[in-house]
Amino acid sequence: MSQGVLPFQYEEEKKSLGQTGLAGLPVYLDLIHRMGLRERVENHIGVRGLGQGWTDTEMVMSLVFLNLAGGDCVEDLRILESDEGFCRVLDRVRHHGLPRRQRRAMERRWRKERRRSVPSPSAAFRYLSEFHDPEQETLRQSGRAFIPAPNEYLCGFRRVCSDMAAFSQRQDFQGTATLDMDATLVETRKSGATYCYKNFKAYQPFNVWWAEHEMVLHTEFRDGNVPAGYQQLRVLEESLELLPEGVEQVRVRSDGAGYQHDLLRYCEMGDCDRFGRIEFAIGCDVTSEFKRAVSEVAECDWRPVYKKVDGKMEKTDREWAEVCFVPDAIGHSKKGPSYRYLATREVLRQPALPGLEDGLSLPFPVLEIGRQGYKIRGVVTNMDWDGSTLIDWLYQRCGKSEQAHAVMKDDLAGGKMPSGDFGQNAAWWWIMVLAFNLNSVMKRLVLGKEWIPKRLKAIRFHLIGLPGRLVRRSRQLVVRLAKGHPSFQLLVDARKTIAGLLPAPAG
Repeated sequence: MSQGVLPFQYEEEKKSLGQTGLAGLPVYLDLIHRMGLRERVENHIGVRGLGQGWTDTEMVMSLVFLNLAGGDCVEDLRILESDEGFCRVLDRVRHHGLPRRQRRAMERRWRKERRRSVPSPSAAFRYLSEFHDPEQETLRQSGRAFIPAPNEYLCGFRRVCSDMAAFSQRQDFQGTATLDMDATLVETRKSGATYCYKNFKAYQPFNVWWAEHEMVLHTEFRDGNVPAGYQQLRVLEESLELLPEGVEQVRVRSDGAGYQHDLLRYCEMGDCDRFGRIEFAIGCDVTSEFKRAVSEVAECDWRPVYKKVDGKMEKTDREWAEVCFVPDAIGHSKKGPSYRYLATREVLRQPALPGLEDGLSLPFPVLEIGRQGYKIRGVVTNMDWDGSTLIDWLYQRCGKSEQAHAVMKDDLAGGKMPSGDFGQNAAWWWIMVLAFNLNSVMKRLVLGKEWIPKRLKAIRFHLIGLPGRLVRRSRQLVVRLAKGHPSFQLLVDARKTIAGLLPAPAG
């Protein structure tokens, strides 16, 4: 009997043939081994320790593979387990490089014969529950922003992330760390979620992006009602502790959420023992006082903003000017820090609709100068760069760190939370970040510059989601692709490049 409209049928194979739909995913196993990521997870997370069953590495790495393969929920582990060929590779390399004592200890973790290559969804849920602290939930107060303190297991992800950054730094040394600080909304229907400022239920993780290495240095999972600028200085201090050796200068970029005077003062006064004075460019609040200062700028002082496009500087529709402005928050002290304020303006080309002439209902601040309406933005900085160069540099944050948010939520599993418990979701978010950073290292250090701008859908199409078959030959496990497949050489070259990377230091 026909299964459908067209003349083809679906049938199951009668026996196992070692087939895989993820023939390129084992290349990430090579990179994980070179980065020493397995040992880092085992040393820093510490949920399982010397107990029974799945180790921390097996749990975390299985969820990382789930992210890379395209899964977006814990139940998708069933699909990963059904990929016989990839599971054969996992089983073969599971104990690779471990001394005999550790291999035997791994085997003794199982009272019965192990039949799975990746954890079951129920085992993964139990594991994620270890990151939730019920006592922190009792500290919540209705209507107030609250960030539950992470337990010791959740804090371990910070150290793993720091080690990943150190590995990338070892291959591609960067003396400057440009840190972009920004939050993103993850819409959800979980009963425990709170409403965000856009009036829908969400979580609002706060991320610190290291621009030179194009990876997430630090993240903090938060409820939707926690303002993006809440305790931002603390997050910056934690991020600075995660930077690897060799970094000598730090610069900070942020939108208006970072316009916190304790943060600005910390950076300008050099309160960080390790890095001293930190340069910054941050969007500032366009208050009525700031607008008044902007309106007093002479017309001859407005200069065009240029943007680099394909190596050439092109003039934009925006203009910038220095603004003589001292906010009330710091104006009372002569010994306080002083900052440089810039304003940008852009002509409102569409006339205001009747009743909206004052611009109050527009999603951005406006100002009328000489009977011409302008879109106004403000920037506060302690840097002496040319205004056009500084503004272009600040706006580069929007192109990279915010693009990373789209990848986290759409391409990886960060857009779908597994639980109503805060700690479980925080661990899920952190594991997604590890997958994001692993893929970033793969693109930058292994695949080459032309792969850096590619999204994960292209990586999956060209590298990860390839059909293949596993065969044994001369005690070797061989992954076979179709004859003449264009990605064959890509896989071989990637493995050779990984083998040439400097290995992560022991420990």
